Amino acid sequence: MPGTKTNERPGTRAVLRHYRMSASKARQVLDLIRDQEVGRAIELLRTTEREAANVVGKVLASAVANAVHNEGLDAEDLYVSACYADEGSTLKRWRPRARGRASRIRKRTCHITVIVDRLPDERLARRRAEREVAGGQRSRRVSESRRRADLSGRLSRRRHAQEEAAAAAAEAEAAEAAEEAEIEDELVEDAAMEQSAEDIVEGAEVEVEDEATEAEVEDTATEVEDTATEVEDTATEVEDVTEAEAEPEVEDSAAEAEDEPEVEETVEQPAKRRRRIRKKDR
Repeated sequence: MPGTKTNERPGTRAVLRHYRMSASKARQVLDLIRDQEVGRAIELLRTTEREAANVVGKVLASAVANAVHNEGLDAEDLYVSACYADEGSTLKRWRPRARGRASRIRKRTCHITVIVDRLPDERLARRRAEREVAGGQRSRRVSESRRRADLSGRLSRRRHAQEEAAAAAAEAEAAEAAEEAEIEDELVEDAAMEQSAEDIVEGAEVEVEDEATEAEVEDTATEVEDTATEVEDTATEVEDVTEAEAEPEVEDSAAEAEDEPEVEETVEQPAKRRRRIRKKDR
């Protein structure tokens, strides 16, 4: 006994007639969604880049809407039970060719039919089981992710607390270091003040010593001047005495000087005689 014909299959259908596309082009897209669930078929049509995918998607959406509105079925329980494309009327057109001839242009059309029906109970049960397994896996994944999130949150809170503690410790250390620096600055200032006071005292002592040394120098200078004046006085006295003693000696030397020319004359006489004798000899 022959099986059920394609156009006689039960279900809710939608038909698009006289669409300006060849049936062979539409069949290539219809073969992708045949016996697929509605959700999977929509995904396939959405990712297909052929022109027929948009048209078939609209026909599929119309069939699903008819099933939901007219039959009261759930859209998630539907699948594409049958889909096919029949040839429609062909428009004849002519194109001029060489040597006065003409060639025929065939503008083909097609009728696209999509039939949706409720999934069999076996497939529904299998899908529910798969969804439950997937849901369990998802719940486990969610719980695991939540546990990880809680753990990461705890870790982040611990890390945050550790960071806060480290920041507080760093602030305390910085405050202690600042206090120590202030104390050191105060000590340095006190030492500088003490040193400056000592320098002032030492400077005063040095000034006093300099004044004392200047006074001593002045006293010694005055003493030297006094001694110099005394020496000058004694020198003048000595000169006076020497002059007084030298006056008779000078007188004696003057008298001797007066007597000396005679001697010189007596000394000069033999020299004159010698000269005279030399002139005579010449």
